[in-house]
Amino acid sequence: MTFDSNTTKPFARSTTQRMLGGVCGGIAEYFGVDANLVRAGAVLAAFATGGTAVLVYLALWMLLPA
Repeated sequence: MTFDSNTTKPFARSTTQRMLGGVCGGIAEYFGVDANLVRAGAVLAAFATGGTAVLVYLALWMLLPA
């Protein structure tokens, strides 16, 4: 997906790169990285923060448009 200089990338959940809610896929599409890297980072963050990252993921799932 390419964007010209007059448009901005939408920060939204992915409809194509989704495993659970599309949050990690949407973040990956926004930053132009592999979705599996974002998913691995989310799992590591969930363990490192004692579950706080899971709450952030759930909040993004509810707040980000599809």
